[in-house]
Amino acid sequence: MKLSEKTAHIRLYAELNYLLQKYRRYKWIPVKFKGRQSVKHLVESLGIPHTEIDLILANSHPVDFSYIVKDGDHVSIYPIFETFNISSTSGLRPKPLRDTKFVLDCHLGRLAAYLRMLGFDAIYKNNFPDEELADISSEQKRILLTRDRGLLKRDKITHGFLIRTRNPREQLLSVVRRFDLMDDIKPFTRCMTCNGLLAEKKKKDVLDKLEPNTKRYFSKFKECEECGRVFWKGSHHERMNELIGWVRKRLEEK
Repeated sequence: MKLSEKTAHIRLYAELNYLLQKYRRYKWIPVKFKGRQSVKHLVESLGIPHTEIDLILANSHPVDFSYIVKDGDHVSIYPIFETFNISSTSGLRPKPLRDTKFVLDCHLGRLAAYLRMLGFDAIYKNNFPDEELADISSEQKRILLTRDRGLLKRDKITHGFLIRTRNPREQLLSVVRRFDLMDDIKPFTRCMTCNGLLAEKKKKDVLDKLEPNTKRYFSKFKECEECGRVFWKGSHHERMNELIGWVRKRLEEK
């Protein structure tokens, strides 16, 4: 039996438009399909990962991702809302994770270091395959941060965020803003190299790991419980504080 072709009209709102080709932005997009197709499938066929969506209206009525699209449907797609909570209306946003933890793809090494600097648990390796990233996100309940929108379309990923910019500072700002993390920042509590927790140490306990000038000018130290790296309040500490101040200022400007 030959399946007849159907057409749904889909429109994206706000920043979701920047994930579309320019000629498709801010207008109704006719999407042709055959057979039974979920709204999740049709929207992701336009290149929009489900993790970026907070509300779907089919003919002005809220639906979830499993909704089977009908011929002639008008489907409105809205992004994660920053300023108000619509979870009782949409039913799409997953429940917040108990602990805010991240796993990052191979293109986001500097962002991983920045997140660790702010005290957030951030797993990163420069050779994670996509399947392993998806497994870690799902099994360890971690938010997947990636520049690969195709990766976020995997069904097993419930918590993720598509990083739009290549600038590490702007990447950090977007993550802090998206997940409302400013009040959760605990700087200098994690190792920027391996993600391990830092412990306060007396100078005598780490003396054999210090250079002569470090021994002379510094008295307070922290040591990574995982890799053993030692940290102190050097020039990098000032640069980190400057970055935190920059993030805070940008958030206040919004």
